[in-house]
Amino acid sequence: MKLSASQTVFLSTLFATFSSSSPIARRETTMQMNEPTGQSVGAAYFITNEQTGNFIVSADIESDGTLNLRQAIATGGLGLHGNNGGVTDGPDGLFSQGAVKVSAAANVLATVNPGSNTLSIFSIDPSDPINLNRIGDPVGSGGEFPMSLAFNKLGDTLCALNGGQVNGVSCFKVDQTKGLINLSGTNRALNLNQTTPATGPAGTASHIIFSEDNTQLIASVKGVPPTPGFLAVWDVATDGSLSPVFKTITPSQGGLLPFSMTVIEGKNALLATDAGVGFDIFDLSTSGGNASSVVPIDGQSATCWSSFSNQTGNFYLTDIGTSMVTEVNVDDNLKGSIVKQYAQGSNSGTIDNDIASVGGKDFMYILAANATAIDVLSLNAPGQAQNIQTVDIAGPAKASGLIVGASVQGMTTFIKK
Repeated sequence: MKLSASQTVFLSTLFATFSSSSPIARRETTMQMNEPTGQSVGAAYFITNEQTGNFIVSADIESDGTLNLRQAIATGGLGLHGNNGGVTDGPDGLFSQGAVKVSAAANVLATVNPGSNTLSIFSIDPSDPINLNRIGDPVGSGGEFPMSLAFNKLGDTLCALNGGQVNGVSCFKVDQTKGLINLSGTNRALNLNQTTPATGPAGTASHIIFSEDNTQLIASVKGVPPTPGFLAVWDVATDGSLSPVFKTITPSQGGLLPFSMTVIEGKNALLATDAGVGFDIFDLSTSGGNASSVVPIDGQSATCWSSFSNQTGNFYLTDIGTSMVTEVNVDDNLKGSIVKQYAQGSNSGTIDNDIASVGGKDFMYILAANATAIDVLSLNAPGQAQNIQTVDIAGPAKASGLIVGASVQGMTTFIKK
């Protein structure tokens, strides 16, 4: 269901009033799903991104890496689906990775509310990570159609990527009592020719991350073929402010649509999925990026999301079009190669993903938006990933009264210390 601009504004005002008017109202915005098993070692989270109200859905991560859907909590804002020329709202309505993010260092979770142009932040109970409590009220994102978030290493700064008509980045200090506070000198424009909601996928913003040493803030932007996209890189000053203008880095020849970015640890480099070809490697070193490259994935349709496994030392990429997971190795010379591919459910719409370590083993959690499900893979060793669970979201959501569909977005995890 698409809402008019006036309906969205009305709902935004009504929802904000309802969610903060009283303690009773706040409690009623939490919807319970399955009972706990007593085996939880952490939690996985995603958002519903529905225009009638955005919710964070939380699942226990059990001691064997499997998931148990537990509850949904209102963010205090609204979701929104981008314009993609389709008759119906399909998966990946934000054209992005990182719509909801956890900082394990600060025990907090933040999410975008693209229909309200706001951000919400919650405290995480480290002994029971399903227990989320909103800190303060949602705050303006500094632009329109917020789509991606990044915490710094300490978790005391959060930066948002806005992809609508007013696009760019803005950063906030994380106050454990007050919530998000605007950080001076961080509202920076991308100057994309965009709309609100964003029109794409081509030509849209994609993802925001900090560099490994936290001295740079990086946003990825997809191209409009045959014009390639780019990375926008701002320097981060000691006071948290950003350089006034960004440095542009384009992919090597053949790169078109840089999407998600995952740090290649210890190399001052990034692996970026590229929906037009496979993946790009960006060498950000002062040597001029001589090791940058583009690596095709044969038969790919739209490889857009990525995560890294510390246990296997490899990257795992998801393709929304083929519902395929591609395992990738990057060697010490920044040469990328394909290790193996793992087919998921046909037309399941595999989008956002995250990897968490449980008991010395890594597990991958993949949001399958078309199937309204989560695929869980055990990453047993390089080239030996195994599907161990498919979690139905639709059934428990319907039973609890939660509106959920293909607009689900994001995936992030928290493991108990």
